Amino acid sequence: MLRMLQKKTSLIKLLVPGPRLHQTVAQTAIKEIPAIKPISISKSDKTVGKWFLGVSGMVFVAVGLGGVTRLTESGLSMVTWKLTGERMPRTQEEWVQEFTKYQQYPEYKLKNVNMTVDEFKFIFMMEYIHRMWGRAIGGFFLLPAAYFWKKGYFCAKTKKSVLLLGTLIGLQGLMGWYMVKSGLEDRFQDPNDVPRVSQYRLASHLAAAFVLYALSLSKAMSMLMPANTFVIQAKNAFNIKGLSHLTKAMVLLTAISGAFVAGLDAGLVYNSFPKMGDKWIPDDMWQFQPLQRNITENPTTVQFNHRILGISTVTLTTALWLVTRRMRLQMPKRANWAINAVVAMAWTQATLGVTTLLNYVPVPLATAHQSGSLILLSFALWLSHEVRLLKYLPK
Repeated sequence: MLRMLQKKTSLIKLLVPGPRLHQTVAQTAIKEIPAIKPISISKSDKTVGKWFLGVSGMVFVAVGLGGVTRLTESGLSMVTWKLTGERMPRTQEEWVQEFTKYQQYPEYKLKNVNMTVDEFKFIFMMEYIHRMWGRAIGGFFLLPAAYFWKKGYFCAKTKKSVLLLGTLIGLQGLMGWYMVKSGLEDRFQDPNDVPRVSQYRLASHLAAAFVLYALSLSKAMSMLMPANTFVIQAKNAFNIKGLSHLTKAMVLLTAISGAFVAGLDAGLVYNSFPKMGDKWIPDDMWQFQPLQRNITENPTTVQFNHRILGISTVTLTTALWLVTRRMRLQMPKRANWAINAVVAMAWTQATLGVTTLLNYVPVPLATAHQSGSLILLSFALWLSHEVRLLKYLPK
């Protein structure tokens, strides 16, 4: 009787799978997920992708030139605007005529009354190069776009992107002149006033450039280095995609707040860190009425907000790096590289910002800081692109 019970028990064990068998089956199922083969890229897509990459590169240079133009206070030197471009003075007489036009506007009357023609030539050339580079972007975009469209290189989705980018490029030129006009208007009556462009228009101009750059770079990456689907086996895995999108938004918001800092010369208000003067929160943060004006018009508040946004961005990227450490072995190499690049650049950008502040905003450092924000945005876009097709497989 006892022998019969033992035989039945052994038979049941053979028929009912144990936990080890369940684990083996699960591991086999995971191993059986088909490997994703590299996506082949057509010759036309490579050509169009390189063109999008070229557009984004030219926009990057334009943002850098715009920063130098602003920092050298050259943006109000050209007091007229033509769609096809202004003719650069060639003779001394033409330079004198251009200088005479400049003398009729507030910046000369209130700030540069002792400026000579030779000094004027420098600020004029800075603004002239910036404008002509913008027009070069238009030509670099329009002519190949027309050719590719005619040859059928664009799919329906790409055509929509091309139309959107073309519209943004055109509007960006108009926005640039609209911004400059705000500094030429006769609204600076007090001798202590500093003629400058509207910080609202400056922020809009910079934000449009960042959006144009982001769209063209994202399109280039999607065509030149398509992302593959990959699977992460993790219980309650952290939402990497959501955090990557949040990182992009924070980088853009911090950059726009930086435009308000530049527009109000707020970088020259409190040149100390981490405190502002002797206090963590200055007394003059809410001196304007109504109170909401302080957010965009009070240099102290604008600098404080930029600091907080910058620190928040660094904290966010560091958190992203930390929470993804346990998933690194399951992620593609490019995604890992992108995460490391984002956090490294975030800390570099913060260091540049503090160094620029402590040194009273020298042109080279300030230009590097502005360009650094675009590099950080580039890495954030790269990360978002790499994890776009991420899938989760619960344990």
